[in-house]
Amino acid sequence: MLVEVPPMLYLMVDGKGDPDGESYQLAVQKLYALSYGIKMSKMGEDKPDGYFEYVVPPLEGLWDSVTVGYDLNRNNWIWTSMIRQPDFVTEDLLDRVKEQTAKKKPELDLSDVRLSLFEEGLCVQILHIGPYRTEPESVARMAAFLEASGLTENFDDLRKHHEIYLSDPRKTAPEKMKTVLRHPVKRI
Repeated sequence: MLVEVPPMLYLMVDGKGDPDGESYQLAVQKLYALSYGIKMSKMGEDKPDGYFEYVVPPLEGLWDSVTVGYDLNRNNWIWTSMIRQPDFVTEDLLDRVKEQTAKKKPELDLSDVRLSLFEEGLCVQILHIGPYRTEPESVARMAAFLEASGLTENFDDLRKHHEIYLSDPRKTAPEKMKTVLRHPVKRI
């Protein structure tokens, strides 16, 4: 499916290496701690302007490699782990939530978490059902769609292979996992 993705606000953490490794797991922990802190900011004295009730969105990831092309060596992977945020989130609110979170979880170094507007633009996406290791099958279907539609992938330093995790791998059988795969594209 071809989609035009509008700019969206995210909490983001960059890293390198195997997603089963400690740095990726810590990044995810930081993102969720801050995202839930922001959600609960309604309880404080300084309720954010424009606050509304919402569900914390799913974890997302941008994936690349230090090598060109598909790389099976997970230690070469470069990633940005991220969670979308409501438009009322500001740098000031994030700083306040970082302070509160640091008091509750002093073991977390939150200095590498940033608030960023991500502009993805024209993309092709597909719902992949199954384990992560079978994603190349869905990517091949995306490539066939691009060729038939007069489009080509348009990866750059910001626009990368994008995954949106709709299932929790700790609670979902691999064959039932759901992941949105998204690639940036341009017209030929």
